[in-house]
Amino acid sequence: MQVHAPQTASTHILAVDDDPIIREAISDYLGHYEFRVTAVADGGAMQAALAHEVIDLVVLDLKLVTEDGMALARRLRDESAIPIIMLTGRGEEADRVMGLELGADDYLTKPFSPRELLARIRAVLRRRRPEIQQGRPEGIRAYRFDGWELNLNTRRLRSRDGKTVQLSNVEFSLLVVLLGAPNRILSRDQLLDMSRLHSDDVYNRSVNMQILRLRRKLETDPTNPRYICTERNAGYVFSVPVEIIY
Repeated sequence: MQVHAPQTASTHILAVDDDPIIREAISDYLGHYEFRVTAVADGGAMQAALAHEVIDLVVLDLKLVTEDGMALARRLRDESAIPIIMLTGRGEEADRVMGLELGADDYLTKPFSPRELLARIRAVLRRRRPEIQQGRPEGIRAYRFDGWELNLNTRRLRSRDGKTVQLSNVEFSLLVVLLGAPNRILSRDQLLDMSRLHSDDVYNRSVNMQILRLRRKLETDPTNPRYICTERNAGYVFSVPVEIIY
């Protein structure tokens, strides 16, 4: 795995290509423009990077020698909203069409100029930046607290020992709201409103059950919670410091 990380870098690009020359070219060129770049050769390394890093955009070769890049793109889109720019051969129109239908944001045909890749990355990020998706406050990539990390791109919660903890959509949305307002008492109605969870199957009293489920996943002792504490007749409060990653 190649990592090019200037001290001032903020936006993190994951490049997946089994050609070491292309990986090096992408890392070197984008690194000069203050991007942080992680360049990997296969799907396994791609999944590892997504699990352990906050990734803002993926550049993915659809014609990996040992793997189906289309399957990797499909899995990535199923699991997250991270923007994808796909790389294809010059004559592979069917792949480009299928990739775009799978949810890729843009494509480049090989051989390509690093300058054009940079322009397309910037364009995709500009289009995505104004969007405020449910459960993703604008500009925030992740929250960290007491050794835990909630990645808002991948919607993954990683525990203190590095394991991925599965969250339902409701659990994720509630946790995002709690982490966004640490040490602030939030009523059940506020939690519902701020997480946009008003629906037929999510209502005021069900918040109690969702909080209990979150505690079982977060707390060492759910009956004596340290993170999500109850304020009698008021609501809930997230009681430990939270770090925001932009």
